[in-house]
Amino acid sequence: MQRSDLMEKVVSLCKRRGFIFQSSEIYGGLASAWDYGPLGVELKRNVKSSWWKAVVHDRDDVVGLDASILMHPKVWQASGHAENFHDDLVDCRVCKKRFRADHLENRDCKTKDKCDFTTARAFNLMFKTHLGAVEDEASVTYLRPETAQGIFANFRNVLDSTHKKLPFGIAQIGKSFRNEITPGNYTFRTREFEQMEIEYFTKPEHADECYQQWINQRFQWYLKLGIQEKHLRIRRHGDDELAHYAKGCSDIEYEFPFGWSELEGIANRTDFDLKQHAKFSGVDLQYNDQVEQKKYFPYVIEPSGGVDRATLAFLVDAYHEEEVQERTRVVLKLNHQLAPIKVAVLPLLKKNSEIVEMSKKIKNRLQKKCVCVYDDSAAIGKLYRRQDEIGTMYCVTVDVDSLQDQQITVRERDTMKQERISADQLENYLTEKLTNDSSILN
Repeated sequence: MQRSDLMEKVVSLCKRRGFIFQSSEIYGGLASAWDYGPLGVELKRNVKSSWWKAVVHDRDDVVGLDASILMHPKVWQASGHAENFHDDLVDCRVCKKRFRADHLENRDCKTKDKCDFTTARAFNLMFKTHLGAVEDEASVTYLRPETAQGIFANFRNVLDSTHKKLPFGIAQIGKSFRNEITPGNYTFRTREFEQMEIEYFTKPEHADECYQQWINQRFQWYLKLGIQEKHLRIRRHGDDELAHYAKGCSDIEYEFPFGWSELEGIANRTDFDLKQHAKFSGVDLQYNDQVEQKKYFPYVIEPSGGVDRATLAFLVDAYHEEEVQERTRVVLKLNHQLAPIKVAVLPLLKKNSEIVEMSKKIKNRLQKKCVCVYDDSAAIGKLYRRQDEIGTMYCVTVDVDSLQDQQITVRERDTMKQERISADQLENYLTEKLTNDSSILN
């Protein structure tokens, strides 16, 4: 399979099997807006849970936060978004389309050779809205374009309530909104998206070391969850790419079928953000270092990744086609932590009430331990193929012999190897098989 054909196959599978749907599809759809279906929402939830476990629950130096999407307008003045968060856009008088001024060479335009552009104008990327019933200038606010500022605005609250000592971090997962002029590439770039961000506060003299540590740790996270290393790389920003406040920035990029693109950025933001919010709010946001007997603004290391982008990368990298008995087998080889369904219980004969009863009892018992489904809607071969396509780790089959010997057949997804085991040993069997991922059965 050519990698250039992969994206079309993944998009087709996502629609067919209930991972991702076009938003408002019955009305013709809404451009670059997507809904996560029954399997997609489980996969996306697992991505977020795996991230949260890695950066919060498995560490002693990071706590969580869930800040409001709507914030005081001064937040965006302090951060610079109100003044500087814009794209320079031009309009074509011929094709009537609008393009980013810095993307004209790669624009998608049927009248490319005849384009006549207007002068570039700055368009703010924030979504404007109003608080309250009266829509006037006093009620103007914005949907947040990033989750980071909610963390900075709550720095003092978190510090006072947790009594954390440097270095420490604040993590957050949440929706952000950017009025992108050129969204696209499926769920990669959308106007509504979800971020996984950490603001890690450290002493200025330790910031360079922290920055490198976070680059390495975040890169390893993608590898541990199954992304092939050949499809990942770290790209350091040149001096001409850095934001004016940043001392350094590196992107973890994935080789999508449409090219290398950013999954996550890790930046050394210095002490810019806390200084700005202290200035605009009048609140002292310095850290009181009782050991060194002085106050100062900590430096901030920011690992910021996209939930939707990561989910798409995991889907693309897990997609495999194999020739088995002269048939093409499609399988999503998702990591154990990410697979939407861990176990499927399949009765060999759905018309046999005893087999169905035994199958449902097994399913009900497993359901208390992991995400598990029961399916009797097709022949066993077709059921296996269906579960392979959605990444289910194990299929448990109950047959006629099971009624006599109380043994069942367990089929593993990646190898298709089948083992006959005692039904009452199923939970122990799965736990042993998944010892490297105890979160599957707990």
